Amino acid sequence: MSKEEKLNAVIEDLKNTFNDDVLETTSHAGDIQVRVALGKIHDVCSWLYKTHDFDYLVDILGADRFTSDERFEVIYNIISLRTGLRIFLKTWCPEENPVVPTVTDIWPGANWNERECWDMFGIKFEGHPDLRRIFLPEDFKYHPLRKEFPLLGIPGSLPLPTTTPDAD
Repeated sequence: MSKEEKLNAVIEDLKNTFNDDVLETTSHAGDIQVRVALGKIHDVCSWLYKTHDFDYLVDILGADRFTSDERFEVIYNIISLRTGLRIFLKTWCPEENPVVPTVTDIWPGANWNERECWDMFGIKFEGHPDLRRIFLPEDFKYHPLRKEFPLLGIPGSLPLPTTTPDAD
């Protein structure tokens, strides 16, 4: 069985198991993207980990779709090291109170990725063991990768070093 056939079998099994919670599947450049209902993303991740050996979380990405409905997207890039198969799982969450369940109990390495999504987009990961900023100060009030954040930043929001060298 080819890799493509194996991946299609996993996707069919996923659709049969989770039915209407698999909202959309697309293929681009040989990769499969599966959009999953927000309330089922943890269950789908756990099921893929246990049932189809998707044991390696490559990355978690945040994206601001800048829409009025389901504004933020969280993308999970996962691989089965045994079979070499890759799936991109996606889920969308609202602008008001963007909360996604953590997957740190499945892949402990998700810790840093989820913290980065929180820091840059303001997406909270419910159940995360230590959800705090990773790049910016804890008291910083903004999330700079949101589309409404000004390109030049917010004047005075962070102390910046001088742009001239010290004259000694």
